[in-house]
Parts: sequence; structure tokens; C-alpha cells
Amino acid sequence: MPTLQPVANAPADLTRAIHDHWKVFLAEGIILTLLGFAAILVPPIAGLAATVFLGCLFLIAGLLGLLTTFRARGAPGFAWSLLSAIAAVIAGAILLWNPFQGLATLTYVLTGFFIADGIFVIILAAAHRRELSGKWEWMMVNGIIDLILAGIIIAGLPGTLIWALGLLAGIDLVFGGASLIAMALDARNPSATAGQI
Repeated sequence: MPTLQPVANAPADLTRAIHDHWKVFLAEGIILTLLGFAAILVPPIAGLAATVFLGCLFLIAGLLGLLTTFRARGAPGFAWSLLSAIAAVIAGAILLWNPFQGLATLTYVLTGFFIADGIFVIILAAAHRRELSGKWEWMMVNGIIDLILAGIIIAGLPGTLIWALGLLAGIDLVFGGASLIAMALDARNPSATAGQI
């Protein structure tokens, strides 16, 4: 008959789970960072091109997020990671479904995505802080930057929306990827894990 683990062991178990899956988090972080730099470097010639390109980026990022989230089910904040990945898939699917709506659709979708993702990532960062998994501050900064980017889009700044939206999406992906890389590199350190178990 299995015995129940004390609740006091939960933080150590979650820290161990992140340590065990640090390579998955690192891979997702690197891919998101590369996708972010690609978004920043793409010349925004037309609203349609930006819509299709960003739709593909969000769809790929969301699908990769779903894959890595399900592969690391034992990591803290599973539900919030899942919701963040689903938000990216939905944003990408909406952009690709009707790309001819152009800039207005892109603006609304990106604003909604940045607000939802910012809230989910901030909650996820709080979960990582509670579990002492390390580098939760990077995740918190990523969530705050998402909310700031949403505010910039809502305010209509800067004037060249196609260029600005591609740049803002790239910045979001770079910061999201960097936070995952920092977390993964911290979690791979066996001495940090041993000190918390």
C-alpha cells in the first residue's frame, strides 16, 4: 500500500522535476529566442506578410510550448504554462485564418495575446517563486514586459504599426526565451537542487 508524501516535500519534489527536465526548458528557450530575433529582423513590407509571419511564429511557439509543457508535467505551474501555450496557438490560428483583415486583426490579436500571456507568465513566476525553483524573476520581468507591450499597442505607439508590431512580437519572444534559458541553466546545477531537497 503506497504511503502519502508529506506536503512539506512538495517544493523539493517540484524543484527536482525542473532539474530533471532542464534540457526541455533550455531547448524551448533557445527556439523562442531564435524565433524572436527572426521576428525583429523580418522587413515588414505589408500587413499581410506581417500577419502571416507572426501567425506562424505564434503557432509554432504555442505548439512547442504545448509539447514542452506536456513533457515536463511534473514542473510547477503546469496549468499556467498550458494556458500560455494555448493562448499562443489561438493567436496564431486567428492570424492565419483570415490574414486579409490585416493590421486591425493583428493589433487586436497581439494585444489580447500580450495581456493574456503577461498575466499567465506573472502567475507562473509566482508559482516558481513559491517552489524556489530559481530565476523566477526573469519570468516575472517577461510577464511585465508583455503587459507593457500591450499598453504600447493600445496607445498606438509608434506610428508605423506594421514595423512596431513585428518588433514588439520579437521582443516578447526573445524575453520569453531568455527567461526559460535562465531558468533551465539554473535548474541544471545539481548543487542548487541538492540544497533545496
